[in-house]
Parts: sequence; C-alpha cells; structure tokens
Amino acid sequence: MITFISAIVLLILGYLIYGKFVDRTFKSDANKETPAHTLEDGVDFVPMKSNRNAFIQILNIAGVGPIFGPILGALYGPSAFLWIVFGAIFAGGVHDYLTGMISTRNGGAHLPALASKFLGKSFSHIVNFFTLLLLVLVGTVFVTAPAKMINELITPDGSFITIIVFCIFAYYIIATVLPIDKVIGKVYPILGFLLILSAIGICIGMFLYGNPIPELTLENLHPKGIPYYPVIFLTISCGALSGFHATQSPIISRTIDNEKDGRKVFYGMMILEAIIAMIWAAAAMSLMNGESLSVLLESGGPAAVVNKIAITFLGTVGGTIAVLGVIVLPITSGDTSFRAARMIIADYLKIDQKRLANRFKVAIPLFIVSYILTNMDFQLLWRYFSWANQVTASIALWIGAVYLYSKNTHYLIAMIPAFFITSVICTYIFFDPNIGFGLGLSTATWIGLCFALLITALFFVVMKKRKKLVEA
Repeated sequence: MITFISAIVLLILGYLIYGKFVDRTFKSDANKETPAHTLEDGVDFVPMKSNRNAFIQILNIAGVGPIFGPILGALYGPSAFLWIVFGAIFAGGVHDYLTGMISTRNGGAHLPALASKFLGKSFSHIVNFFTLLLLVLVGTVFVTAPAKMINELITPDGSFITIIVFCIFAYYIIATVLPIDKVIGKVYPILGFLLILSAIGICIGMFLYGNPIPELTLENLHPKGIPYYPVIFLTISCGALSGFHATQSPIISRTIDNEKDGRKVFYGMMILEAIIAMIWAAAAMSLMNGESLSVLLESGGPAAVVNKIAITFLGTVGGTIAVLGVIVLPITSGDTSFRAARMIIADYLKIDQKRLANRFKVAIPLFIVSYILTNMDFQLLWRYFSWANQVTASIALWIGAVYLYSKNTHYLIAMIPAFFITSVICTYIFFDPNIGFGLGLSTATWIGLCFALLITALFFVVMKKRKKLVEA
C-alpha cells in the first residue's frame, strides 16, 4: 500500500516539478502563434481549448497499452512500479512534451517530417516506414482487442466478432476522414471522463476489497523467469514510454491554442496515463499472485484479467461500466492512429486534404491492409507492435535531443532516455527468439550497449559539425 501511494505521489510531483523544468528548458512562449491559428483549415488545424485538447490527448495515447501492458508487467511483481514511475517522469513525459512542442514550432509537422529536418532527409524515409508500420499495427491491435472484449460482454463464444470488427472499422473510417472537431472534438471529452471514472472506480474498489498491494522488492518475481531487462521496457510501454505517443502528439499540436498549454496537454496527460497504469498493475498484483495471474493470462489473455478485476472490485454493474471504460481506450486510439497515418502519407505525397475524396483516397488502402492483418496471430502482432513502438520512441527522443542541443539548452533530458531505450530495443531484438535472433542475454545486452554508445558518439559528431557550419 505504501509503495502504491508513494508512486502516485511521485508521479504528481514529477508533473509539478520536472514537468515545469522541461517546459522552461524548451522555453514555451505564450506570445507565439500556433499552427492552429496560422494554418487553420477547418479539418486538421483547428484551435481548441486546453481542457478539450487534454481529454483528446489522453484518449489518443491511452489505448489498451496502459492497462494490458501493466497487467502483463505485474507478473514481475512490484518492481514493475519502478519503470512506470521513473519511465513516465524522465522518459515518457519528456518524449510526449518535446514531440508535441517541436511539432507545434514546425507547423504541426509529424514525426517523419521532424526526422527529415533534425536527423537528415535520408533518415526520414526510415522513420516514415517505422511510423506507418507502427500506426497500422496499432490500428489493427486496437480493432481486435476491443472487438474481443465487446464480444465477451455479449456472448462467451465468437459469434459476433466479425460484425463487431466491421462496426469498429466503420467508425474508424468516419473519424479518420471527417474534420477533427466534428467527431473527435465532440465525443472525446465525454469518453475521457468515462475513462478517468473507470480508473477511479477500480482504485476505490481495490481499497474497499481489502487485499494488500505488495510492497516494493527489487526481486524479479516473474513465474517463468523472463528477465526484467530488456523485456519489461517493451511489455510496459504506454504508461511509461511509448513511441505511439509521438505519432499522436502532432495531431494535437495542430489544435493547440497557446504554447503554454503544452505542459498540461502533453507532459500532464502522460503522467495521467502512468497513474492509470499504476492502478491496473496494482489491482492485478492485489487480486492475484504471479502463478494465478500467469494461468489466467494464458487461458484468456489480458482481457480476461480486466474482466476479473472489474467484476471482483466493482460487482456486475460497476464492473461492466469499468470494462466499457477500458473498451473506449483502444477504439479512441485506433481512430487517431489511422488519422495520423492519413496525415503522414498525405504530407509525404503532398496530397491536399481539404477535399473529402482525397482523404478517402489515402485512408481506404490503410484500412484494407489493416483488415488483412486482423487475421494474424494476436500475440505475434503484439510483439511486433511493442518493438516497433519503442523504436519509434527512440527516434523521437533523439529528435528532441538534437533540437535542444541546437538551442544550447539542457539536451541531456532527452539524450539520456534516448540512449537508454536505444540500448533496450537493440538488446531485445538480439535476445527475443520469436521476432529476433535468440542470442544469450549477456551477449545481447553488450550488443545493445555498444549500439547505443555508437549512436551517441554519432550524435555528438554530427552536432559539432553542424555547430561549426553555423559559426562559419
């Protein structure tokens, strides 16, 4: 209990103290006009107030990740709390804030365009590939996951799954092509309230139920002995650090009314997502030990754990409402995944998006590919998503480091987490036998560390060359 409460307090203090430091480092300016005003088009560039933007941002970034990921991470025991807390404060919050604010300063540009400007044009093609891969994988995952949860509420068999999938896709098409303030801007604040209400309900129910929440231990309690490093940093991504957020923040950078809203909308919503992740991780640890949690995950997946937690803590009616709040998460991230993919392709191919026909022209092929991917094994799909997700986070943090270095300010706030997650993704791809090379952990770790050091050395070489060119 003390560990859980302390973690929540640290997250709040992280927003109040470190979030303010990050904002001051970036030097947000209330007098600068934002793209929502300078490029207003009534479709994607639309000024909206900070509360509405904040609700849209939390729903954009909070798919099933801050629930499914922490539930899977709960297998490690309370040591999972460490990554959620320190990852969100020093990596995820910085990542989301810098991506959103750098995009705001660059006309609402998406990640590939930012990579082209700050990392080089040749690198932007790689970033385009990874970003679009991630967005399509996210969109697909966030079709199949909510479809299964909705189906379980209706009937235990899979008789309605195809109809539900088509209904979700139909909504995604509407939300992807219509102006942002017509569907997303109106519906999301209501859904955001439902999301927060369900998390609060689970938290209160957990305390009233009375099961103890395990206190912090550094011991790896995973029942299958899967190593903490590097696996947990991909298992728990949303809620700590997630590259998917770098694809979503530029959507809101196009609707930010004032730069001073950035800390609340970008950094603050990352902290809120971490609190949601803490609640679900704690609920899983409180209700089940590692063995029983592992058994339930193997038989029914994270969705079965969500149902068990919600019904146990809140009863049938309250639990159903809480599950509906969980279902909202992936659906409201899936739609903006496809929306972001549409924007990126349109920007890359220079296809004007004011005409509805042009929006459909870009969006329809995305949905065809995604529908084909829904037939892929979900567990394998999730592994590819997790790795591509953190590769994207690494790229976004290096962009942040380059930007801050070029502004002669505290670039280490981005470079240190960039170095860390770069070593993690490299270690993971060499260690994991399912999507990687299956090397020994020690060998994979050294390769990951060397790769991160190489990228860091390259960072300093390139930045010093750029500085000399500017001085010359």
